[in-house]
Amino acid sequence: MPDNGVEEIVWQGKFVTAKRKGKWEFVSRSREIKAAVILAVEDGHVLLVEQYRVPLGRNCIELPAGLIGDETEGEDPLEAAGRELEEETGYRAAKLESLGEYYSSPGMVSESFTLVRASGLTRVGDGGGTDGEDITVHRVALSELPRFLESKRVDNIGVDVRLLLLLGQRLL
Repeated sequence: MPDNGVEEIVWQGKFVTAKRKGKWEFVSRSREIKAAVILAVEDGHVLLVEQYRVPLGRNCIELPAGLIGDETEGEDPLEAAGRELEEETGYRAAKLESLGEYYSSPGMVSESFTLVRASGLTRVGDGGGTDGEDITVHRVALSELPRFLESKRVDNIGVDVRLLLLLGQRLL
């Protein structure tokens, strides 16, 4: 696709920047910060988090995730993933492996995330996030995941698109 012209900033906040390039409007994270999303699957179970998301106006079920370098510039994606996994879920991983960079909604958001596989999990705390976060941790059997997600939908809880990763074969 051809370049649509010069990129201009329409509005910029502390965390989000709205941009225009030609006729195309999109958003990015301010300071071009990226995220790490953690796939913590072990012993037939997956670690998921549930938290309130302002844009949805309700809770959402997600893979654990967090920003890379939001507090420490130049932070390594794997270090950020390990820190976020422990903060959000209370589990520490013996091994963290990058599974590549992905884009969740490339027609509207330029943000990317590094998908990180966590293994060798040990529970070291309760999780729940940092100050201001109210995260509920769910350790769900993969065999029960479709039923678990459907029960959350019935309760009006959103489901993050990344969970399709875990449902993929069942959907096909």
